[in-house]
Formats: sequence, C-alpha cells, structure tokens
Amino acid sequence: MDRLGGKVSIITGGGSGIGKAVAEIFAAEGSSISIIGRRADMLKTVAEKINSAGGKAIYMPGDVTVLTDVQRLMKTTVETFGRIDVLVNNAAIGDDHRAITRLSEEQWDDVINSDLKSVYYTCKEVLSYMEQTGRGSIINVSSIGGVFGNTGVSYSAAKSGVLGLTKNIAIQFAGTGIRCNSISPGPTMTGMTPDKMPDIDMEMLRITGRHINRTICKSLPEDQARVMLFLASDESKSINGQNIIVDYGTSL
Repeated sequence: MDRLGGKVSIITGGGSGIGKAVAEIFAAEGSSISIIGRRADMLKTVAEKINSAGGKAIYMPGDVTVLTDVQRLMKTTVETFGRIDVLVNNAAIGDDHRAITRLSEEQWDDVINSDLKSVYYTCKEVLSYMEQTGRGSIINVSSIGGVFGNTGVSYSAAKSGVLGLTKNIAIQFAGTGIRCNSISPGPTMTGMTPDKMPDIDMEMLRITGRHINRTICKSLPEDQARVMLFLASDESKSINGQNIIVDYGTSL
C-alpha cells in the first residue's frame, strides 16, 4: 500500500468521478495530492476525506482552460509539497454526443478548449518543474472516442488530439526520466455517462453504438484509477508514449 510513497501528484478535475477516484487511490498509496476543479465544495470534500484518513491533500478551485490558473496550481503545489512527480490530466467536458451537422461552433470551441488546450497548458507548465528534477509521469485521459471516433465529433477530435500530444511529449523526453502515457476509458459510471445527458444526440448515439458492444458492463471510476496508479508508479518506468484502453472489451 505504498506504491506512490513520497510522490506528489496533481489531478485535474479531482472533485468527482474518475478524478476523485484517482485522488483517493493515489493518496492511499502514499502520494501527496493536489487537486483542481471548478466546484470548490466537491474539491474540499475530497481533500478533507484524504486528510482525515492520514493523507496529505490540498485543493484549488480553478479552471484549467485559464493559463494563469494552471500556473498558480503548479506554483502552489511546489510551494506546499516541494516538487511535482505525477500529473493526471482528467478534467474534461462532453459534447452531448453531437454529430458534426448538429454541433455549434460555440460547443466545438468549448470542448476543444476544455479537453485538449487545457492538457497542452498543464503539460507545458508541469514539464518546466519536472525537468528540474529529471523525473516525472504525465498521464493524460483520452477516450475510446479518441481512438475509434465513436463519440461526439468535438469530443472525438479533442481526445484524438490528446493521443497525439501524449506521443509527441514522450518522444521529446524519452530517456530523460520523464514519461508521458495515456489511458482511453470506455463507458464509465460518472456524471458524463451519455445516457444521463438530457440533450444527448440520440441519432448519433445509435450510429456510433453499432460499432461498440454496449451490453458489456460499464467501467467504474476505480477501474480507470487503478490503471493510472500503475502508470504513476515506478512499476511502469519502462512504459512511455503508450495508450491503454480501459473498457472491459467494449470496443474490440
């Protein structure tokens, strides 16, 4: 129960869903935790739970699409814990599974900014700190939509971009002690589960549904978090630039 002992981890979107599970599991494995998100009350609840269990956690309400918020997150984490060893880019929004012919330009911009540009911001800023220590693990959360294109158009595009960004960073820092990998969750029981969205594009959902097996059980946030635990730990020190699909075989 000490796979991340002594490490410091930043988790974006850490107040709920997959991010919450990552924060709690990483803390249980010995990591100090820094979380950011838009909902201060949920972040506070997660941090308090970790601290009351004997862990170490801080939280910062903020928006990862805003560069100054990202810079403040990095600075505050280093001031509090001394360094950054792990970054989990989990924060994202959905696009109601919208087809390209039914997606507004405003929706496109919102999703690209939240799901791709924010990952560029956090990776670029954290690397300046990781380069100082010569070590670190960046874990970007993509999606089966990024691999197979079987989600809404802007979400698929953004998550595909995350895969490209991940590989490019891995190439740049290969052999330096800094690694960058990604996971691609399939349907997972969180607030972003498509059938819970009131404005879901049902026609596009039916079209993409022909290409995945929706009879297979949805993953839990903990399923995603435990794969990220492996990528954050030294057990995966030889793995770089890779993407792991976590979906119980939904998209085979």
